[in-house]
Amino acid sequence: MADPFPTQWPRPAFQAVAIDDEGQACRDIPESACQEEAGNFFRHVGSLSLSKMADGLIDPKLVLSWLMLTLGAPAALVGLLVPIREAGALLPQLFTAGALRRLPQRKWAWSAGAAVQGLSALAIAFAALTFRGQAAGLAILFALATLALARSVCSVCYKDVLGKTVDKSRRGTATGLAGSIASGVVIVFAGLLASGLVQRFELVVSAIVMAGAAWIAAALLFTTLREARGATEGGRSAIAAAMENLVWLRKDAQLRRFIIVRSLLTATALAPPFMIAAAAGADEVLPLGTLVLASALAGLLSAYVWGRFSDRSSRKVLVYAGLAGGFALTISAMLGLTGLLHPLYALPAMIFIIMIAYQGVRLGRSTHLTDMATAETRAAYTALSNTVVGVVLLAGGLFSVLAAVTGPAVVLLVMAGMAGLASVLTLGLDEVQA
Repeated sequence: MADPFPTQWPRPAFQAVAIDDEGQACRDIPESACQEEAGNFFRHVGSLSLSKMADGLIDPKLVLSWLMLTLGAPAALVGLLVPIREAGALLPQLFTAGALRRLPQRKWAWSAGAAVQGLSALAIAFAALTFRGQAAGLAILFALATLALARSVCSVCYKDVLGKTVDKSRRGTATGLAGSIASGVVIVFAGLLASGLVQRFELVVSAIVMAGAAWIAAALLFTTLREARGATEGGRSAIAAAMENLVWLRKDAQLRRFIIVRSLLTATALAPPFMIAAAAGADEVLPLGTLVLASALAGLLSAYVWGRFSDRSSRKVLVYAGLAGGFALTISAMLGLTGLLHPLYALPAMIFIIMIAYQGVRLGRSTHLTDMATAETRAAYTALSNTVVGVVLLAGGLFSVLAAVTGPAVVLLVMAGMAGLASVLTLGLDEVQA
């Protein structure tokens, strides 16, 4: 693939977008990588924009849930979408980090993972056009599981590649800018869904096909990244690497606190289905377009801001994101208990706020983990953190049991407490951007 970002072209744009002080030098990448940073910055933005756009178009919490219900898949299968997508993308990482460590250039693993995600998305679209009922549900879940496993590879590699190619003062800006660009595309999709101008089933399937194409394009673009060969020590067997990674929980108190904070902040990811369930008139037709629009607008308006803020203090981003999440969940619970969380009015507003908090959590924890780790520990820290949080997300299925006993509003109150506690614990994290 031809290089879309020659070395000289992006420098003025890079200075305008990512550098506050034009004379600021690179702080934690070598001079050779610093010379290539401008082009690599935009390669990251382009690849990540395509990947995040695909994520928004194929959102399991909203889009795939609606699709499977429309196809007549059993509710029990629909309930597996979010656990498979979230836990499947995180749990394998403890066991794959060692093997990926053998690769001196991990951009190839990320590109392969993105390509498999694209093919999996195309398989979901094929299943939607070919099957109905239980067969459709099983086929979609299988394709989604494959997508999640491929995503786990990308997740292990991405922070490592980002840490080698973009300076720590600009990593949050790159991921935040990508999030805003992707959100703009998803907003167009949501607007079409809400307008009713296009038949909804055809639009959803077309969006999933577009997601597949976006992942494949991201894979091709990422291969042009100018990544220096890195260390390959530690690339042993999966079990040996996993056991070695677990040692870091005992050695590094900051890592332990970070993982606890991140685990508590999973409330912002798990909350939307319970917010929908708590809405008054939840038996009405789900306003898919309105909810996707609220989610995408939140990403567009907040991702770049959170990213820039993360480059200054990812710790403070996590504090404020936790507070915002706790506020949205508390209000949602109160409105749910009083019957005022209407799905067409109050619910989109609360989804908007919780997704702003969710964007802050994603960008804050990604930037914090990348900057707190060294080149030697970054892959291990990423894999360990993601695996532990994957277990937490899998255990999040217990919230469904609690909701069945006490109602979804009580679950939202518990999640609000989790987000608030996370903000308090985050105060004990170091300022890793200093």
